[in-house]
Amino acid sequence: MNATEIIDRLKQRFGDRILRSDTDCLDPWLEIAADGLHEICRFLRDDPDMRFDYLHCVSGVDYVEPDPKKAKKTDWQPHLELLYHLSSMQHRHRIVLRVVLPRWRDGVHGRLPEVSSVADLWPTANWHEREVYDLCGVAFAGHPDLRRILCPEDWVGHPLRKDYETPQEYHGIRVK
Repeated sequence: MNATEIIDRLKQRFGDRILRSDTDCLDPWLEIAADGLHEICRFLRDDPDMRFDYLHCVSGVDYVEPDPKKAKKTDWQPHLELLYHLSSMQHRHRIVLRVVLPRWRDGVHGRLPEVSSVADLWPTANWHEREVYDLCGVAFAGHPDLRRILCPEDWVGHPLRKDYETPQEYHGIRVK
């Protein structure tokens, strides 16, 4: 099954939860609605024709331009994006899922956006989701152990957000 067939099948089953797609690139992708993530992932893993049994990684990307002059020239609104790289070892096909989230939940600065965890579907998601939580500031509902994985528990902020400001010191130790 090629990427176009996979996406067509998902569109038939999940309708308006499949938002956009591109199969004319190195890594074919489809953008899905955040509220459909877990259900779509379960289908991709369990359906006999799909059998996406391997989650390579979950990555977080911050789309914001901190420079106000440059921000006026962007053709997108600030947001976070999650990327899920999936493969089927049995069928030898792959796909990338994209989920677009607001930078802050309900538009309130400091409230982390949230999406369902897929750690119950692919155990490798456990550490990947913790890394995205730690560095990008995305909460994963239903995660079995959502806590920082690279930064200390009392670290303030999420270092891969483009508006992150490194603290001057941490526990009396100069950082900069």
